[in-house]
Order: sequence, then C-alpha cells, then structure tokens
Amino acid sequence: MKQTQPAYTRDEVYGKPPAPWLVTLVTVGLLAIVAATLIPIINNGFDHPWFRYLYAAGAAMVLIGRLFTPYTGKHPRMKRLGRLESWSGIFFCVAAFFMFYEPQSNRDWLSFTLAGGAIQVLVTLISARVAGKALSNK
Repeated sequence: MKQTQPAYTRDEVYGKPPAPWLVTLVTVGLLAIVAATLIPIINNGFDHPWFRYLYAAGAAMVLIGRLFTPYTGKHPRMKRLGRLESWSGIFFCVAAFFMFYEPQSNRDWLSFTLAGGAIQVLVTLISARVAGKALSNK
C-alpha cells in the first residue's frame, strides 16, 4: 500500500513571513561577517584589530535575527530546516569567541565561519527543494 504525502498550501509550507526589520538585521549581520572575514585576507595580516568587533557584531545580529524569526508553517521538514538555520548564527558566535580567545591563531574562527556558511548555503538550497516538492504534491 502506497502512502500519499499530505497536500500543503503555500501558507502551510512557508508560514508567516518574518518582520522586515529582522530580515534586514540578518542581512546586515551576514554582510558584516563577510567584510570582517575578508579584511585580514586582503590586508595580508591581522594588523587591524577592529575587524574582530565587526565580526562579533555581525554574528550577534545574525543570531538575534535567527532566534526571533521562528518557523510558523506546518511542514515538518521545513520546521527542522528552520531550526538548523539558527545553528549557523550559533556557529558564527562561537567563531567570534575564538577570535578574541586566540587572536594570533586564525584556524579556529575560520573553521567555525566555514561551518556556519555551509549550513547557511545547504539550508537555503534544501528548503527551496523541499518547498517545491511539498507544493507540487497537491
């Protein structure tokens, strides 16, 4: 006996849209993380210590934005992906901690930055595919 998947509407799959200021907060935070990651690479050294503060502020913005935009839809896999997306903010905050804990070493904070970025990219790609499948099974 073949099981059929439940049909979802667009509102049930995506949920209520987040507040625009929270989306802006996450976007500005991610741009700050990118800028603070590129500064030591472009300058070929760590002679500007203020990039750590820029990175930490961006990580805090991403974490706050992700924690205050919970998934409100009914699709269980999209709900899990929404929770996973908030982990990227946690990884960025851990990377910010390692920037201040060991300022001479760049291995730890770059590792956590890459992990947070990978989660961000994977959740974006997988959620688009899951939403497309859920909406096409009507």
